[in-house]
Amino acid sequence: MTTLRLIPGSPPGVLSALRGVLDGSGDPFAPLPADPALAERVRRVARVDVPLESGVVMLPTSGSSGEPKGVLLSRTALVASAEATHARLGGPGQWLLVMPAYFVGGLQVLTRSLLAGINPVMAEDFGDGAKAMTGERRYTSMVPTQLARLLETDVEALRSFDAILVGAAATSADLKQRAHDAHVNVVTTYGMTETGGGCVYDGRPLDGVTVALDNDRVVLGGPTLFDGYRLEPMLTAEALQDKGFRTQDRGRIKEDGRLEILGRIDDVVISGGVNVVLPSVQQRLLTHELVADAVVLGVDDQEWGSRVVAFVIGTATLDELRDHVSAELPRTWAPRELIHLDELPMLASGKVDRQRLRELAR
Repeated sequence: MTTLRLIPGSPPGVLSALRGVLDGSGDPFAPLPADPALAERVRRVARVDVPLESGVVMLPTSGSSGEPKGVLLSRTALVASAEATHARLGGPGQWLLVMPAYFVGGLQVLTRSLLAGINPVMAEDFGDGAKAMTGERRYTSMVPTQLARLLETDVEALRSFDAILVGAAATSADLKQRAHDAHVNVVTTYGMTETGGGCVYDGRPLDGVTVALDNDRVVLGGPTLFDGYRLEPMLTAEALQDKGFRTQDRGRIKEDGRLEILGRIDDVVISGGVNVVLPSVQQRLLTHELVADAVVLGVDDQEWGSRVVAFVIGTATLDELRDHVSAELPRTWAPRELIHLDELPMLASGKVDRQRLRELAR
């Protein structure tokens, strides 16, 4: 009987356990974050008292829209993702780990390092980590928030890397332009825990990965896909159909063949009988001079069906924002509620905590 063991989610602990499952000497594992609340969520989906159905690593989904699910990744998926990444970047190299090892982005940094046979650098400070790098080819992976901060504080260190993978959340056009202007080689990635991490780089799928659209829904296929959700056969069957993973994202294939993500499936809500495209409203709010950052969500409402709520860092009033939105978009799309925040709540994965925002609105 194969069982799942819980291990500390520290980089050294995950590296050691990962080495074991890759060479066949270790047991399947699920890394536990140091944060007690996050660790408890992992325990709930891990169910170590029940035999493991498949896979060698279980990672939680981000839980940005509710309770996380346990994603079961096989050795084949981990290796396929790592090898395809090195093939796309021009060959193996040394990696700097600046993401949590208990999420797929950090785990794959360690997987690539083990397959390359080159010790990764693990440092709390990015600048110190960059100075400790000794490999001829140097890579790292981070979320957009990290990149934005480092472009302000440590651009020289960023320039020392052959490639910087940026993913886990959408990278704005402005941020990409800032990196380009600073001569920092950023590769934007699209993927999720279920796809073994990023599997589409700068809009183009990695070798072996397939991209299809089903009524604008992005469907991903290939050897990097997960085996299923831990003890959730119905959810697994719903997500994995015809050997493809049905994501929760809408997209389109541009004329140059690149995939463009348009937003989440639930980013179109019905408010007062009108279809409202939330990403369009959000992008419009971000152009207001008194808005530093913003997220727009639909919240269940007895009167409107779904109430459009704007969560804003800035000083603009609701009337000002409604008028600003209405100048380019339908008035019926304008937010009906405004919640001012000092900062957006973020998950450890680098994504906005949408569930927390909905709780604030309720």
